[in-house]
Amino acid sequence: MFQSTKIFDGFSCCFRQWKATTTHCQFLHGYGISFKVTFEGKLDDRNWVWDFGGMKRATTLIDGKQPKAWMDYMFDHTVLIAEDDPMRMQFEMLNSDQSRGKQYEGPLQIRIVKATGAEKFAEFIFHKLNNFVKNETNERVQVRSVEFMEHGKNTAIYSEKYV
Repeated sequence: MFQSTKIFDGFSCCFRQWKATTTHCQFLHGYGISFKVTFEGKLDDRNWVWDFGGMKRATTLIDGKQPKAWMDYMFDHTVLIAEDDPMRMQFEMLNSDQSRGKQYEGPLQIRIVKATGAEKFAEFIFHKLNNFVKNETNERVQVRSVEFMEHGKNTAIYSEKYV
């Protein structure tokens, strides 16, 4: 098997880890984030594992969006809130919601995720991109790992064993 990597960067988002009651991470805080995706598989007829530019031409969507549009939607100037955050309703009241025809312009773009933190974001991105990549390549390629980076100093890596 061959591997190739791609770094996706230029995103700014904030979140809080509400369960981290003994640290400052319990408070809303932001980062410039990026993530490094490792692709693994057989080479195509061009001798590539993954066509990085092909993401723009992809026919497979992630949550109804092109891959880059999905990344921007999730991580570009957004506030990521855990679905079990006890203050979720207060955050949602500040949401700028135009998705259902509303014209309310709140000060935040909220994205609800299962859990927050670099480790959980790496896992979340892994599953979204792995499903996309496997579909787009007819299972010739898979995502091997995702490394989520907070401002380039803190990282977390998620991968799964493959048989």
